[in-house]
Amino acid sequence: MKNLLSIEELTAKEIEKIVTLAAELKKNRAKSPQVLAGQFWALIFNKSSTRTRVSFEVGIRELGGSPMFMSGADMQLGRGEPAKDTARVMGRMVHGAVIRTYAQTDVEEFARFSGIPTINALTDEEHPCQILADLLTIRQRLGGWKGKRVCFLGDGDCNVARSWIWAAAKLGFELVIGAPKAFQPDAAFMKRVRTKHVRVEENPLKAVAGCDVLYTDVWVSMGKEAESADRIKVLAPYQIDDVLVSAAKKKAIVMHCLPAYRGKEITNDVMEEHAGVIFDQAENRLHAQKAAIVRMVS
Repeated sequence: MKNLLSIEELTAKEIEKIVTLAAELKKNRAKSPQVLAGQFWALIFNKSSTRTRVSFEVGIRELGGSPMFMSGADMQLGRGEPAKDTARVMGRMVHGAVIRTYAQTDVEEFARFSGIPTINALTDEEHPCQILADLLTIRQRLGGWKGKRVCFLGDGDCNVARSWIWAAAKLGFELVIGAPKAFQPDAAFMKRVRTKHVRVEENPLKAVAGCDVLYTDVWVSMGKEAESADRIKVLAPYQIDDVLVSAAKKKAIVMHCLPAYRGKEITNDVMEEHAGVIFDQAENRLHAQKAAIVRMVS
């Protein structure tokens, strides 16, 4: 595995290996393998971040490397330099790159022209690091995803939902996308995935029925602020509240990739009741990303 650009590009076997290694690294955090000793890794972020930046900076240091953070405003990329030109320069100076940006094609182009290990830390198309951490959380909380039913509620055509769809297609668990028609997965995208493991349900109560995991994300992602009022109005029935939790399996877990806007996609009471899972999920970003890096450089 040279790069981590998407869940789409990973095999089921590779996903399993990353999650298994992540659990081992979490258990033995004080003895992290120094696979990045003497290496410099660039963190190129065109989108703001809390969990992604902290988890990568800490993870790279724990693996023996030195992270170098650069925002888009700090680089010529912010002035229109093509990603491939930046990539050619960075590839001669650093040993790896973590990129959080808008276009998936920019990350793919950077990986192709830099020749160094490249990680997609979020694009408008996918969020692979988040889903790897989520799978680790599900394994730790439910023993695994085999035979489980996951329900993603809200904007079913966002980057996290698309990565979940790829994960279900690869690993064979059942995924229900609970979303209004305007926010259901793009038809062309679903045709590309071609899986029997994903079902779209407009009725939120029917969507969560029999589910082991209820999952949500912010309704207004970066770049969608102008649509805020309309999104909140249309997505309101898909808020994870006591009613939806009660309609799922008795011991269903609730997950949120954060940041959470309480009173919108999730109620404050549900957020607090399931905080243990949600913040395990946040911590697992560190361990899953370390595992991906170890697989890339070993």
